[in-house]
Amino acid sequence: MQLRDLFVFMVVAVATPLSLAVPFAGLLCFSWLAYMRPQDLCWGFARTMQFSFAVGMTMMLGWLFSDAGRRPFMRWDVRTKLMVALVLSTTVSLVMATNQDPYVQTRYVEYLKLVAVALFTTGQVDSRRRLKLLLWTIALSLGFFGIKGGFHGLMSGGSPILRGPGGMLEDNNDFALALTMSLPMLLYLGFLEKSRWVHRVCIVATGLTMLTILLTHSRGGFLSMCVVLGVFFWRSKQRWIALGVMLLLVVAFFQFAPQHVIDRIYSIGDSSDSSAHSRLTSWAIALRMIGAFPVWGVGLRNFQDHYHEFAQGLVPGSGFAFVAHNSYLQIWAEGGTVAFVLYIALLVACFWTLRRLRLASRRVPGADWIFNYSRMFEATMAGFVVGSVFLNRGHFDLIYHLFGIITAFQLIAWRWMAQPVGEREGDLVFADEFRPLVIAGSRLGQARDGPGLRSLPRWGR
Repeated sequence: MQLRDLFVFMVVAVATPLSLAVPFAGLLCFSWLAYMRPQDLCWGFARTMQFSFAVGMTMMLGWLFSDAGRRPFMRWDVRTKLMVALVLSTTVSLVMATNQDPYVQTRYVEYLKLVAVALFTTGQVDSRRRLKLLLWTIALSLGFFGIKGGFHGLMSGGSPILRGPGGMLEDNNDFALALTMSLPMLLYLGFLEKSRWVHRVCIVATGLTMLTILLTHSRGGFLSMCVVLGVFFWRSKQRWIALGVMLLLVVAFFQFAPQHVIDRIYSIGDSSDSSAHSRLTSWAIALRMIGAFPVWGVGLRNFQDHYHEFAQGLVPGSGFAFVAHNSYLQIWAEGGTVAFVLYIALLVACFWTLRRLRLASRRVPGADWIFNYSRMFEATMAGFVVGSVFLNRGHFDLIYHLFGIITAFQLIAWRWMAQPVGEREGDLVFADEFRPLVIAGSRLGQARDGPGLRSLPRWGR
């Protein structure tokens, strides 16, 4: 029996019954299993066990038996409503699809699971402490591979990393996208801690993760990382220093990066490149599908079945990857215009809320953490929005989880800003001791998703 198999099994064995009493503990363990994929690092019995399913089921049962009277299963706001509407739309399109074989049904069930976890997160994450614990769990889980890959690259002289750890991160492009989304978490969470050594460790982890992204040979990941760094620069309070750091990074890249990485980056603008050509072809095929099935699309995971039907005149033979190579076209072609509009609305709603929180936090003394969290989420979202242009990851686990986390964050942030000084979280022992939130005549209270809603008193119960 491998020691790592036994370690992972023991962690899950402790987390599973604990989830019945404290569902949030199950959510942390589930996130660890989803993003670090420790089971894929094992070589024995743990590799094939369905740990995520066991933890997921027990945390749901734990809410039903232990937490239902204190916390809702989910919080209703614009994002959760859009997610539910997107699930219903995807279901309708699948019912109307020509292919509903076991593979498609399995992918549909997995889609329902990731949305369910995102919705469950909105109910469980109801305090700053819980928000920070969940974010650290995700950041460290992904950061583990960023650090590991970075050290591997340094020790091996820059050998490429062409495969991720497994699961949703198995493809090198998906792996690079997830690591890019983790960069803002590592950097901002580290700087929000009081300990200097945590700051330094997170800076080193960020640098090693950036190196890992480059070694994946993912051009989409590289562009996504550039956007994240651009958001860092634009949102920095000391832009001249940030600009200097970025220039140093550019010089260091061309000075020390392996030639195969530089050659890969240079091929981004080469339309004759086979990979770039296949993407352009897939985009054209997706647009044809959208024209033929504009409302409900061809159905979830039905893109491949309709590929050759719409590829005539574009693709000689059948040696192409049968995916859209673009998350937005994937959603549009498979789910139709209804799903596409809902998906774009989800992204816009997140950016809109983060902007409002960032601006509102400037008017509230002591709300620096809200300002920094807003910037962190903006950079993470921007990384996904750009990276997903080149990847078939419309149903990416991390982005749906992020939708739920941002929903929880905005409820926590409005509540914190609404509380009188001295009664905010951090001054109290239990988050449940917050008084009901009623702010008559407050500008913050007039915000559509702020603490002035009619449903606001329910948030503080």
